[in-house]
Amino acid sequence: MDFLQRIFSLPRNQKRLVSLTIDSVFLICAFWGALLVRLDDISVLSNSTFWSVILVVMPISLVAFAKLGLYRAVLRYMGLQALVAILVGITVSTISLVLVSFYAEANIPRTVPLIYAAFSLVFIGGSRTIVRSIVGSGMKRSGEAVIIYGAGVSGRQLLTSLVQSHEYYPFAFVDDDVCLHGTVIQGVHVHSPSIIRKLIKQKSATKVLLAMPSASRAKRQEILTRLEPLAIQILTIPAMADLVNGTKLYSDIKEVEIDDLLGRDAVNPREDLLSANIKDKVVMVTGAGGSIGSELCRQILKQSPRKLVLFELSEFALYAIDRELNATAKELGLDVRILPIMGSVQRENRVQAVMQSFGVQTVYHAAAYKHVPLVEHNVVEGVRNNVFGTLYTARAAIAAKVEKFVLVSTDKAVRPTNVMGTTKRMAELVLQALSREQNKTRFCMVRFGNVLGSSGSVVPLFRTQIANGGPVTVTHPEITRFFMTIPEASQLVIQAGAMGKGGDVFVLDMGKSVKIVDLAEKMIRLSGYEVRSDKNPEGDISIEFSGLRPGEKLYEELLIGDDVTGTEHERIMTANELYLTWADYSVILDRLDLACHEFNHEAIRDILLKTPTGFAPTDGICDLVYQQKAKNLAAAKKVISFAS
Repeated sequence: MDFLQRIFSLPRNQKRLVSLTIDSVFLICAFWGALLVRLDDISVLSNSTFWSVILVVMPISLVAFAKLGLYRAVLRYMGLQALVAILVGITVSTISLVLVSFYAEANIPRTVPLIYAAFSLVFIGGSRTIVRSIVGSGMKRSGEAVIIYGAGVSGRQLLTSLVQSHEYYPFAFVDDDVCLHGTVIQGVHVHSPSIIRKLIKQKSATKVLLAMPSASRAKRQEILTRLEPLAIQILTIPAMADLVNGTKLYSDIKEVEIDDLLGRDAVNPREDLLSANIKDKVVMVTGAGGSIGSELCRQILKQSPRKLVLFELSEFALYAIDRELNATAKELGLDVRILPIMGSVQRENRVQAVMQSFGVQTVYHAAAYKHVPLVEHNVVEGVRNNVFGTLYTARAAIAAKVEKFVLVSTDKAVRPTNVMGTTKRMAELVLQALSREQNKTRFCMVRFGNVLGSSGSVVPLFRTQIANGGPVTVTHPEITRFFMTIPEASQLVIQAGAMGKGGDVFVLDMGKSVKIVDLAEKMIRLSGYEVRSDKNPEGDISIEFSGLRPGEKLYEELLIGDDVTGTEHERIMTANELYLTWADYSVILDRLDLACHEFNHEAIRDILLKTPTGFAPTDGICDLVYQQKAKNLAAAKKVISFAS
């Protein structure tokens, strides 16, 4: 084994020279072996004519093997292509033996070429198979013991990748296909999933590798549900699209995606809706560096806009998304001018100047403060950015004669219990009011729930807490949320925007709401740990309940009322919501603007309560500056009272 490893560690040219030398010896042995078997006379070894024949046939054979790519094949990965090269090469060698013998008048018996071919196949093909088997079996037994779930093409490719590494030792396959049970693939047995617990104990397996990239989300969820009670870490190979386009390898295993746990398959987007407001147009995304904004930019770029304006307040976020999009455009060969523009949506003249300068035709307004507790602690900035930022951007769009304006809204705008949700509902009211005042710019808004992996999402937080050994913190045992992947949400936002006629409130079908504590438990178990609880005090990671944060509610809704109708897209609905005229709403906004300017939090709270948004706060005013001023005032009063 050590000898073979030393040979494998040689430079490529030296390994090819070794192979040529060994194959030369094999061909000579095959030739003389065939003669000895046929003639049973050792004196033939002194026949100079026979030596001349093999010395001519041997280089012809080696050239044939080389031309067929046998010496380019890596022995450890030898497959069907190498086998074909060996068979064709031996056929060429045998024919050359017949021809050379005929023209040299060597008088070789007719059966010798056939015996020669058989010996050559055994020596050249068999030796490679034996060495490959020895090396493969020796390398497979190093590293962590793992089970591969899925014995199809992807599973076999994964096995081939893993046996060469020292990190994992794949000792078993499991597969739902009963036809595969009991079979052996590259020395690894295929078993039924029903005995997976036994297999895990047998080798103290540490991980199960899910090798089913093309399976539906529902199927993957079914498998994960079955594996969850085992408390073993589940890893998965990349999606089939990433494998096909070469951006990922089979060996690039990773943690299970949370959207696999949700079990909902994304609906293929409609290309006509995706491109309607984008292709060959000038498109602007506000908040382009955020979680939703950046994904919108990625999806928009694929639809080949003429220009893509990235409007972002954060310098680093703008730099990151600009660099990424330019690299993507170059890779895909897209002729799109990408324009990174720094600025705030709270500066109307800046927004308007940008829109007019570049002739913006479509705007996706994703700039907003979305983190519920942070907005509760920074009320004035939340109102300024979410309400007035939307107002200023919308007015700038009207002045710049933008064709379509799409607001990215949230399910927290429905019967809000917090300032963030209330400001997003007020932003919706801004567009509804403005859409009825003019028809130059068509406004619409798209409302959806949480997106997996966004800033502030519980999923990356849970991953970090699990990696650190816990505890995993959940605010309340009954809290539920809607979830959707960022790419799917962004595609649906673009498609909904294409259907907007003016003042539309679109609602995305988010599927069933998910209980957060259940999500936390699944993530713990699928990471290979057990949940520590009163029933299982010996578990690894506990779940702690921290209590609802300011403004947080147990569950979210997507609709204020029941007046909802479907659209031409199965995942997009339109809601008929209460709205205000611009004449009425502008008065409210003027009062709110003055209250924010004066940092009058009591007045701000009063205006938010009286505006028909359904605001029903569960806490008092939580703004940190307001609370500190109140403490300072109370302390000052105590000092004055004491002095008097």
